[in-house]
Amino acid sequence: MTFIQKLSAAWQERHSQLCIGLDPDLAKFPAHLRGKNDAILTFCKEIIDATADTACAFKPQIAYFAALRAEEQLEDICTYLREKYPQIPIVLDAKRGDIGATAEQYAREAFERYGADAVTVNPYMGFDSVQPYLERPDRGVIVLCRTSNAGGSDLQFLNADGKPIYQHVADLVANKWNTNGQCGLVVGATFPNELAQVRAIAGDMPLLIPGIGAQGGDVKATVEAGRTKAGTGMMINSSRAILYAQPDEKAGENFAQAARRVALETRDAINRHCN
Repeated sequence: MTFIQKLSAAWQERHSQLCIGLDPDLAKFPAHLRGKNDAILTFCKEIIDATADTACAFKPQIAYFAALRAEEQLEDICTYLREKYPQIPIVLDAKRGDIGATAEQYAREAFERYGADAVTVNPYMGFDSVQPYLERPDRGVIVLCRTSNAGGSDLQFLNADGKPIYQHVADLVANKWNTNGQCGLVVGATFPNELAQVRAIAGDMPLLIPGIGAQGGDVKATVEAGRTKAGTGMMINSSRAILYAQPDEKAGENFAQAARRVALETRDAINRHCN
């Protein structure tokens, strides 16, 4: 099953367009996990088990693991997801962008070492920097387009031949690079007007949409701008708001139960606006 097929099945079978980011921050971990050698693996596995039925994808952010020398724990997490939840796509958030020979090594890292179903990439160096990922037609290639950070406008909103750079990227990916039907685009929830314009350019291509939750993006505006005519087409990502949700002490919640509560609330908020 290709990434696109797996994602489409997850949308339908799980009734969810919520993507849960895995961004381990030891300073925010529960006290009982701090100082343990396998704290990251344990934390992420408990989050996954508590929220898997609410998600259409999981998105580990590689920098959070690499900075803590926890790449082996990331491998174990990806293995755990593939074995216990094989129906849920793994999107490795790496945002790689480099010349062809180096890009080939990054592609091997994402798809062979971690076994990811899809990876995020940076298009700034052009087609040959993305081509090694596209040579694996069963894997997804999700290209940065209009990002959720304020500084994204420094380059992405520059005018070129009458339209902003991010629209050129959307058109290039949709109409030239997506020959195997494996591509998606990263478009932030913090810019719903631009999100709607990307959707118009990209057709039914999947959009990975960060920026709700801790970054403040509005769910209703995001869904209305990003959904396809069928009411799908989105992986709306939330990381910190779910991972580090405050447990309800009166209800006796632990960190994983709090994460589940917020994930359910977020999924249901998305679903209310999908039709």
